[in-house]
Amino acid sequence: MSRSLYALLVAQFLSAFSDNAILFTVVAIVLQSETLPTWYVPALQSVFLIAFVALTPWVGPFADKYPKPRVLIVANAIKAFGGFLILAGLEPLIAYAIVGVGAAVYSPAKYGILPELVDHSQLVKANSWIEGATIASILLGTVGGARVADYSISLALALIIILYLISAATTLLIPRLPARGAHTGPVLRQLWVKIKSLLISPRARLILLGLSLFWASAATLRVLLVVWAPLVLHVQTASQIAELTLFLAFGIIIGSAIVPRLIPLEHIRRTRAAAYGMALCFVLLASVDGIWPARGALLALGTTGGIFVVPLNAAIQDIGHRSIGSGGAVAIQNFFQNAAMLLGVGAYTFAAAHGGDPVTSILVLGGLVLIATFAVSSRLPKLDA
Repeated sequence: MSRSLYALLVAQFLSAFSDNAILFTVVAIVLQSETLPTWYVPALQSVFLIAFVALTPWVGPFADKYPKPRVLIVANAIKAFGGFLILAGLEPLIAYAIVGVGAAVYSPAKYGILPELVDHSQLVKANSWIEGATIASILLGTVGGARVADYSISLALALIIILYLISAATTLLIPRLPARGAHTGPVLRQLWVKIKSLLISPRARLILLGLSLFWASAATLRVLLVVWAPLVLHVQTASQIAELTLFLAFGIIIGSAIVPRLIPLEHIRRTRAAAYGMALCFVLLASVDGIWPARGALLALGTTGGIFVVPLNAAIQDIGHRSIGSGGAVAIQNFFQNAAMLLGVGAYTFAAAHGGDPVTSILVLGGLVLIATFAVSSRLPKLDA
């Protein structure tokens, strides 16, 4: 790997570490409170996702108009500001929404920069490294943030703000890359034109649908665990719940590591087997009631998820780089998958507010993944195009 890719990996690790640490710090605030309702955590995830959906017309052109390393710096600064507002005592739903704005700006630049740093033949491998760094940050960020937050909310928030700023500084090691794909004109019109240009390809449509399915399931499961684990496994603290998610994250690392040898870009249809595996793992998770069986089910779920998502990420970047611009393609990807995440988390928020059972919710998730995978698989072209 080049020095630029190493710098990107470090910056992504620190930023994603902080993203997960701040979520579990707010979860700790909820668990330590005697007044906040059970739907507060899924509501937090919902306000975070709103920025991804609402800002789609602007973040893609922004990532393509300016050098992407500078965009990453701006995004980290916004995230740090959101963390500071939580530390200052602002309502967490508002402050965490600002963190979501920074994440929405960050994502198109993070993925869109990869085709500018590596060539086509190395794109899946570079994605596997980025996904590995991201999931490693989840491993440490969820547990580290939750443990520090269980000890001191203020200390956890202060450390998170510092790490966001270090991530921004690390990005300065990436050379100033030229802007690519920037266009002038009304951004909403540009977005519509780009969506039509991207979705004209059946391959792109199916890839976006698959990515939306994966992230909607993952986001809903993440907030489900906060309610499911205390009810079924009798764990009580933020750090205990965070430790449980380690197995899900470690599974995604395993899947991300092995997938470049299993599914090159030319054979993207193979990802459907991993999607079927994800559906079965949801059913398995809903059937367990012990800590180690739950960890095993989450490990298997993460592994199949990693095998599924990494090739799809690489494929949509490659399509975008050769058509509408990689930043724009990732922004459109974010729009569809975050709209799906918002729909999934919003539906669970509604169910939780009306006494919905988390075990039943996990079974419903698995059923939806199975049905969606079958529907998509039946429409796949016989040959990749």
